[in-house]
Parts: sequence; structure tokens; C-alpha cells
Amino acid sequence: MKTTKLIALVGTIALGLFIAIPKLSWAADDGAAIYKTKCAACHGADAAGKPAAKIPSLVSEDLKKTSDEAIGKFIAETAKHPAGIKGLPGDDVKAVVSYIRSLQK
Repeated sequence: MKTTKLIALVGTIALGLFIAIPKLSWAADDGAAIYKTKCAACHGADAAGKPAAKIPSLVSEDLKKTSDEAIGKFIAETAKHPAGIKGLPGDDVKAVVSYIRSLQK
């Protein structure tokens, strides 16, 4: 009887962790890492862009006024972005948007 209760308790805890862990957010760290590997080459480490190459700044006043959803859609769907960026999962896009917002401050 005690073994059954222990197994049920361990199973309940495992199920709770299985449900909770994917929802935990380390967006700032993940967003920074993703930005540095996939975005910084074109937009620069400071996200200032490269006007001569027509690569937009991600810290501009106009972009500060743009919604997170619109920025995420732009990241995921812009034809000018390489395939590795267009194919980013939604959580990664949100993490990058959060990181860009931190750079805008």
C-alpha cells in the first residue's frame, strides 16, 4: 500500500513538472543567445543596423512603437531573412523580441 502511494506521488510530481517546465521562461538569456547567433551578423551586436546596406535598426524610435506581435511576425515572415531565421519556433521569436526590447531601453 505504501509503495502504491509513493508511486502515485512520484507520478503526480513528474506530471506537474512535465507540464510546468516548458512554460518557464528564460527568455532574456535565450533571446540574447539566439540574437547573437542569428541576428547580430546583420543587425549588429547593438542592434543599430547597417543603413548603408539597408539593414534596419532594431532600436529605432519607430520600432519602439511597434507591437511585439508585429515585430515577431516581421522576424518570422520577412522574405529578406535567411531560412534559419524564418523557420524559428514561436518561443524563440518571442525570446528574440524580448531581447530586442531590452536593447531598446
